[in-house]
Amino acid sequence: MRLAAHGVTWGVRDRTIVEDITLDCPAGSVTGLLGPNGSGKTTLLHVMAGLRRPGAGTVRLGDDDVHRLPARVRARRIAVLEQHASTSLPLTARQVVELGRIPHRGRWPAAHDEGADQVAEAMRRSGVDHLADQDWSTLSGGERQRVQLARALSQEPDVLMLDEPTNHLDLAHQLDLLATVRALGRTTVAALHDLDLAAAFCDRLVVLRAGRVVASGPPDEVLTADLVRDVYGVEATVGRHEHSGRLHVVWHDGRVRSHG
Repeated sequence: MRLAAHGVTWGVRDRTIVEDITLDCPAGSVTGLLGPNGSGKTTLLHVMAGLRRPGAGTVRLGDDDVHRLPARVRARRIAVLEQHASTSLPLTARQVVELGRIPHRGRWPAAHDEGADQVAEAMRRSGVDHLADQDWSTLSGGERQRVQLARALSQEPDVLMLDEPTNHLDLAHQLDLLATVRALGRTTVAALHDLDLAAAFCDRLVVLRAGRVVASGPPDEVLTADLVRDVYGVEATVGRHEHSGRLHVVWHDGRVRSHG
């Protein structure tokens, strides 16, 4: 389902965090949000997911205004994978995944067989079915991230919102997670730091700097040496890998030196 933001602005007190953001995420596409730390990626994700109400502008999911949807309806349609997920409750991995079924049940705890097939399939897709009975507190950071992906998938959402989903994951699991998300065919918005991964798995990239969009479009149009220099302050070469043919970024010997 199509997700779109139009003129979105959000701030706190006298500080504007994101300003006049307009972007379109076609149904079934994967959109990567890029930008340095503090550029507004997480804030924009939260606004688009309906977790924060914009000071100006609108976010639409299909024909619906996201911020006018009842919370339970919104939770069934949009799933959010946070960068740092934690709980102090004594839960197993499977019970954490079952939390994704709450918007469909209306109560918790619920009968164990409600949504059992969706929970099992979500854990299989995320590669954590072998962790089902393990205590959440004993899981590694990478295992927790994959369990949280399973929790998001068990919601059966129209849209996935992912905030640094490859955090804590080794390279193999980074590739597995993004390939899993890509294969779902669901509209996905992901805040990412790794430019190579963004180029490999995203249909479109949106680059933020200081809360504003400075570039958007297909990866091969957005990712350029000039953009990496201007936005990240790093000299780099951007080209196609000789073996894979994928777009990749090779940084040089350090940050751009200021001449001011």
